[in-house]
Amino acid sequence: MHLRAPASTFHTGKTQSTYGVGGDSSRAASSNPLDVTRLLQRQVGHARRRIFELDLTPTTFAVTDGNDPRLNILRPIYSIPASPAMEVESETWKPTEQQIQDAQDLADFGHGQALERKFNLWSMLALAFCVLGTWSTFAQDLSDGLSNGGPISILWGLALVTFCNTCVAVSLGEICSSMPTALGQAYWIYRLWSSPLGRFVSYICAWINVFGWWTLAASQVAFMTNFILGMKVMFDESWTGASQGWLEFVVYIGCVFVLTLINVLGCRRDNFLPWLNNFVGVWFLGLFFVFCLALLISVAIKPGLSYQPASFVFGKWINQTGWSDGVVWFMGLVQAALTTKSYGLTAFDAVIHMVEEIPAPRKNAPRVIYFAVLSGAISGFILMMVCLFCIQEVNTVINAASGLPFMALVQETVGLNGAAVLISLFIMNGLGQSISIVTTASRLTWGFARDGGLPFSHYLCHIDPIWKAPVRALWFQGILIALVGILFLFAETVLNAILSVSTIALTISYGLPIMTVLWVGRDQLPPGGQFRLGKMGVPAYCVSLVYCVITSIFFFFPTVPNPPGGEMNYAIAVFGVMLVIAVAFWFIQGNRTYLKTEESSIAMVIQAQEQANNEGPVSDQRKDR
Repeated sequence: MHLRAPASTFHTGKTQSTYGVGGDSSRAASSNPLDVTRLLQRQVGHARRRIFELDLTPTTFAVTDGNDPRLNILRPIYSIPASPAMEVESETWKPTEQQIQDAQDLADFGHGQALERKFNLWSMLALAFCVLGTWSTFAQDLSDGLSNGGPISILWGLALVTFCNTCVAVSLGEICSSMPTALGQAYWIYRLWSSPLGRFVSYICAWINVFGWWTLAASQVAFMTNFILGMKVMFDESWTGASQGWLEFVVYIGCVFVLTLINVLGCRRDNFLPWLNNFVGVWFLGLFFVFCLALLISVAIKPGLSYQPASFVFGKWINQTGWSDGVVWFMGLVQAALTTKSYGLTAFDAVIHMVEEIPAPRKNAPRVIYFAVLSGAISGFILMMVCLFCIQEVNTVINAASGLPFMALVQETVGLNGAAVLISLFIMNGLGQSISIVTTASRLTWGFARDGGLPFSHYLCHIDPIWKAPVRALWFQGILIALVGILFLFAETVLNAILSVSTIALTISYGLPIMTVLWVGRDQLPPGGQFRLGKMGVPAYCVSLVYCVITSIFFFFPTVPNPPGGEMNYAIAVFGVMLVIAVAFWFIQGNRTYLKTEESSIAMVIQAQEQANNEGPVSDQRKDR
């Protein structure tokens, strides 16, 4: 059933535009009107039926005098026709108020509901919890924390970082509640910083964020590759295959292909990805308790093993870097609490890029963000405390033959056979986490393409009608992530630098919109947000910005002073290359296409109206935008 109204017209100065409704809700119609139709569907048996089409065509505009050069457009009042109950295979259904509101909110940003809102609060929280993977990530990079401050840096640094990251999480949650869209941080900057420079910064932020998620996915796959091959080293320490680049590359490529394929096939049924994330989330939480209990019980009953004293766990300082203790403290915050090659307590913007697949995102997205950070921090703190109590010899763990300290710790305490079982479960869980990371990265890639930011954006922003997923964006990012694995063959130092840059990129992508809000004022956030910080907003934003700046700076430090070429931290070089690529694409096409698609025009109209309401007539400078 289709409910349609005549197309509406509006005037901007002397220019008249017309837009109405069309068939494809993911992009503008080919005849050039802007399609803002929302299609609401319902699962009936095994068939997905088009049973209701909600017309969100704007019906009311105030039109300026044709001779008046000022833009003076009122916010469109959306016509939402009342729908009688409709019979679908003996079932009566009509859209809920929340579905209507979600569709209208997305229309405010100039986008159609191209993806199903198939996740709920719990499945999205499971996805975010798995993407952070805090306790497993800390375990993977245990040696970095031990050599950069030791237990003091690991535990108390984690407590400090938890506070700072919670400030970042609630700050981003407040902004996301006002502007829930898949592009996330970059769109927020564009919407709040209404100038050509703001649009450029938004574009650079989008590239930084995309690079961060691509390298994040590559990092997780590389970790799983190391653990898969490390299983062989557990049984044969003389085996050198784990360090052979070609074998690492083959395993890496295989993982990337399988993860991408699962994401493509999994979207065919709306309930599969939410179910999978719920399963992995429960598995992840259960495995956390299994590891904690296994380590504690093994040390208690195994002859020759003993717990470390509390003075070691909570008060031991270890500095094996050559840096001063002050520098090591800050490096410990970055390397232990955020981890060197992965994300630990970052990557909580996962839900930001998935907001178009969760109902009531203005309310649910902020909840998921800060609950994911808190749950990740608590689980990470407990596991690190258990590991520090159970560790027997620090240097043995740091210099593990497999190159994986956590694997060495488990083998030392639980024994070879028990460790093999636990690490196998750990690898299975890590691959499940990888699915969630690839899912999130693909939504950001698709959102960036939808807003004209990527090369071949018109091709990459396509939503496959059969698989109901951004299949082209998934395979595009899969190819790029796979290409990173080629570096296993000849340039592992460069590979490690690329993998480590994910945390820097994500942290900077958080800092830029927070800085923008502080610059323009929180009162400029669009209305409609359901999560407000009130008087705590400015302090939270300030703490977040300072934290992002400090951690980003120290992340570029090498692990030791005056390192040889092979031990240099090349993350700054990789990040510099990323910026060069982003700026180059801006001049090649971004300045002409980014956020200038037909769909984004309605968002610009609404933005202009809101500015007019707040500030009076729109200035000539803003009109020129």
